[in-house]
Amino acid sequence: MKKLLFGLLFLLAAYTTRAQNKSVDQITSAYIGVKNALVGSNATLAKSRAKELLAALAIPPTGLTAAQQKLAGSYADKLKADSRGISQATDIEQQRKYFETLSANMYSLLSGLQMNGTTLYQQYCPMKKAAWLSESEDIRNPYYGDKMLECGTVKATLKAAK
Repeated sequence: MKKLLFGLLFLLAAYTTRAQNKSVDQITSAYIGVKNALVGSNATLAKSRAKELLAALAIPPTGLTAAQQKLAGSYADKLKADSRGISQATDIEQQRKYFETLSANMYSLLSGLQMNGTTLYQQYCPMKKAAWLSESEDIRNPYYGDKMLECGTVKATLKAAK
């Protein structure tokens, strides 16, 4: 009986953690969508994906500790402003400029929360002197698209939360 109770408590804890991570995962997924659109130099798709990111950011993450809530609150307006900038920009270079600060803030937020559902890689372009997050170790540079698709290195790894 103790084993069954312990097993149920473990499953409940795992389910609660995944529910807490769901909103963070939606934000991360939308961010990756923006990144991939910029890799493809598709300004129209980047606008659309940035709107999805804005929608994901409008839903506050649940189940955060007080410290995590404070951290999330400190980045929410910054992330929304850059997402809005990308969604309103008509020029891909403008979008990429907003993406620089969006990426820096996303990294700071996610590394602080430690709730991402998948492993992410912080990658860095020495030519642009800017970083971004990727779902893959393979370099696909969002700042130069096909001009310099593989320019960059992996600088850090954000392991998936357990």
